[in-house]
Amino acid sequence: MLAPPRLNPDRLRRVDRWVGVPLCFALTIVARLTSMVRPRRAERADPPRNILLIELAEMGTTVLACPAVHRLRQSYPDCRIFFLLFKHIDESVKVLNMVPDDRVMTIDVSNAWTIVRDTARLMAHARRQRIDTVINLEVFARFSTILAYLSGARTRVGFHPFTQPGQYIGHLFTHNVNYSPHIHTWQSLVALVKALETPPGSLPDGKRPAAARDECVVPTIARTAEASDRIRRLIAAERPAAAGKRLIAINPNASKLIAIRKWPIDRYADLIARLLADSGNACVLTGLPSEQDDARYILDRVKSDRLVDLTGKTTLRELIDLFNVVDVLVTNDSGPAHFAALTGAHVVVFFGPETPVLYRPLTDRCTVMYSDFACSPCVSAYNQRRSVCTDHQCLTHIPVDHVYGTVTRILQGAAR
Repeated sequence: MLAPPRLNPDRLRRVDRWVGVPLCFALTIVARLTSMVRPRRAERADPPRNILLIELAEMGTTVLACPAVHRLRQSYPDCRIFFLLFKHIDESVKVLNMVPDDRVMTIDVSNAWTIVRDTARLMAHARRQRIDTVINLEVFARFSTILAYLSGARTRVGFHPFTQPGQYIGHLFTHNVNYSPHIHTWQSLVALVKALETPPGSLPDGKRPAAARDECVVPTIARTAEASDRIRRLIAAERPAAAGKRLIAINPNASKLIAIRKWPIDRYADLIARLLADSGNACVLTGLPSEQDDARYILDRVKSDRLVDLTGKTTLRELIDLFNVVDVLVTNDSGPAHFAALTGAHVVVFFGPETPVLYRPLTDRCTVMYSDFACSPCVSAYNQRRSVCTDHQCLTHIPVDHVYGTVTRILQGAAR
């Protein structure tokens, strides 16, 4: 997959606080002055026609947004839907065919200049496309809130912190929705769409029952013979001995934004060694080019000609094709878990600092590894997904024996 810019997550959080807060405050003053001339919230009979969804940073959240997009299309079949995200993850929207490629807008976060430049371009492009409605899919993120306002859309929907201390994002939304940490993320995103369907009333907006299970509509990315053959040839070229074996994908990495989500790398090495003790198995390592150090550690620990290293060697589309030929993916809580949920792979996913209540992949073919520590989850939207923890025992407590037994049972079931 393509590598993102080398951004320091803590630096981004500091910028979001020290730059984002005063900008949100200043824009709130502008918005209130503007509302004296133009009503803050127009009650109109016309449905939205050009809707911009903002989800900037997390690839996996684009999958979790699929039910919300489906709801939009059901409720407003004539509307045009646009998507705004960071440039280095725009492939996540394109492979899902959520919107046409020419309706994907991006912000290049390589440096301060590209951010300012692309923000200005967004302002112009949104007006050319007559964007009338923005739905901010991010929770308490100041940059996406600012972009929603700068788009010029008359209707702006987003999660508002209300009385939550330390989460100030100004008052830039016309529809302020309460964020609930007690329902799955896909349900929260559908709630944003439903807020458009409810008349103005008492805060918070969008007082509706949570989306039911049958509203969780996600695409299936089907396996094709051509793509499968291409992936198998790639694996055979890397490791001829892996050809024709049962394939287990291993993703030992997680986004730098929440690096604490990683099951220990030595545990992954031990798990792979045990899986490869069965001569019928082959394991495939995946990840970004920036994550090759972890792959090299595993390769040095596990000397096997059936261990294939595809770290940094696949596009997102090729990674999805890989998931369609493996029997199992073992992964940390990260984007690959959510994309694998759209394929035929069985997903074994580790949770600890975050909770499966909010982020479990949207598939029945999923086994969650979760130790239920009293301190878990320790990262959330309320702390900018940061934790003071330096010893994530919620993950180290999950033993290799348990994971190995789980994967083996899944493989045995797949063989029947």
